Amino acid sequence: MSNDRPTSDVVNRRGFLRLLSAGAAGLAGAALIGCGADTGSTSSTTPSGSTPATKAAIPEASPPAGPPEQKTLRIGHLPITDAAPLLIAHANEIYKQHGLEPEKPTLFRSWSQIAEAFQAKQVDVVHMLMPMAISLKFGQNVPLKIVAWNHEGGSALTVRNDVNSVSDLNGKTVAIPFPHSIHNIVLQMLLRDANLKPIVTGDPAPGSVKLVVMNPPDMPPALANNSIQGFIVADPFNAVAEVNKVGKILRFVPDVWYRHACCVVVMHEDDIKNKPNWAQSVITSVAQAQVYARENRSEAARILSADGANYLPQPRPAIERALSHYDINEYGPTGAIKHADWGSQRIDFEPFPYPTYTAELVRAMKETVIDGDQSFLNNLDAAQAHGQVVEEKFARAAIAAVGGPSKFGIDASLSRTERISVK
Repeated sequence: MSNDRPTSDVVNRRGFLRLLSAGAAGLAGAALIGCGADTGSTSSTTPSGSTPATKAAIPEASPPAGPPEQKTLRIGHLPITDAAPLLIAHANEIYKQHGLEPEKPTLFRSWSQIAEAFQAKQVDVVHMLMPMAISLKFGQNVPLKIVAWNHEGGSALTVRNDVNSVSDLNGKTVAIPFPHSIHNIVLQMLLRDANLKPIVTGDPAPGSVKLVVMNPPDMPPALANNSIQGFIVADPFNAVAEVNKVGKILRFVPDVWYRHACCVVVMHEDDIKNKPNWAQSVITSVAQAQVYARENRSEAARILSADGANYLPQPRPAIERALSHYDINEYGPTGAIKHADWGSQRIDFEPFPYPTYTAELVRAMKETVIDGDQSFLNNLDAAQAHGQVVEEKFARAAIAAVGGPSKFGIDASLSRTERISVK
């Protein structure tokens, strides 16, 4: 299947919380193969990874129209490379450049934890799976807004070394991090193309693939002991499997959906309404950190690792691989990269939330099988959803403040056609 496409009913709260619990996409508890000890469930360490050489590379940005209405900033994140811009902006003291006084980012171990902390207003800003944010907004009427993309790509389908095609997953079990995720959506696209039926209950049988929700840190060990035959998730867990030689990349997700968003920056609606300068200061800081991460991938990996500010528990080699290793000569012959002409990266960074992507994502969510109530999607108009869940003015201003769209390798029009191709 290849397409280039141009541009509620409320779910029972108990049912959604059950979905959150079942999908504790979380990163709770388990140690990573070869990755050392868990860092715990408290805040990250004080940023000690910023050196004068690091700060010299931080891109400049024009300030917001006025001083922030408040200085405090509380950030919630999971220990994955998707969170890099929020963390690098803290480590390099970019938030402080815009008059903010951020607390140490709080590390959560599951999507359920981060969602509950956000709803309880224990944190101001989080990165969140975009389908999850859509589900919270339209399924639970949670007053949130997506204010920017946090990154693009950054995920892959990783399989055991004896699996050479999606068809080889016939009758097997594959792990996903959360039902409402780009991972689940893209995996089911690949399965349908291979004439395999995704199932979420019962045992896998010929012609089907069982999808199980699993904490990402558990995925590489489960792959190694053959409890599962594949997993699709954000890095650095794919890189962990590669580095430890327990699995291989079967397909990069950005090679199926061009420069897709996985995690987005989410704020409370009342904050962006009542504190617009504060919100703009945050998003401009994130945009600066995105430019920095694009231009300094190796140093970004150092900052995120224990060699720097110790935001992520994985070792630096796995983090650096996750941020930079997308070798056409290596992955092209295996089919992990089929669209070299797209010019994708393993992970990339830019803030603009494209309306075409939101619309296509809603359509894709409607086609995705999950173990839970999706009735909120029945009457959700894909074309109108963007204006209801996304506030893009902060991202537009941030892009201008850091030097324009060329800083992110995106079109000056801030528009695009969605490219989705499983072939």
